[in-house]
Amino acid sequence: MIFLFFFLSQFDIIYFMKTYHFVVSGRVQGVAFRYYTVKNAVNNRIRGTVQNLGNGDVEVYAQGDDESIKRFENFLRSGPPSARVEYLLKEEINTSELFQGFEIIY
Repeated sequence: MIFLFFFLSQFDIIYFMKTYHFVVSGRVQGVAFRYYTVKNAVNNRIRGTVQNLGNGDVEVYAQGDDESIKRFENFLRSGPPSARVEYLLKEEINTSELFQGFEIIY
């Protein structure tokens, strides 16, 4: 039996991870949207940030593999039970930044 071991550098990890910018519109503030976003991100091994915007939207930066991002995006499309998502903007961004964990920006 042959075992292959290899180590991924930070640059290799970035290659396999994609980074997206989301803006969630609707009734998404004052309904624990950020709390549930962090919880869902951690469960899906997503790195990034979430913050409320002054216009009532929520902004999310999310970094992860394709499958994790798909599951996370599905959550963002509906949000927690008390939220009402009307629109979700999604754009892939190119970055060499590697987020550490997932956090709320105040």
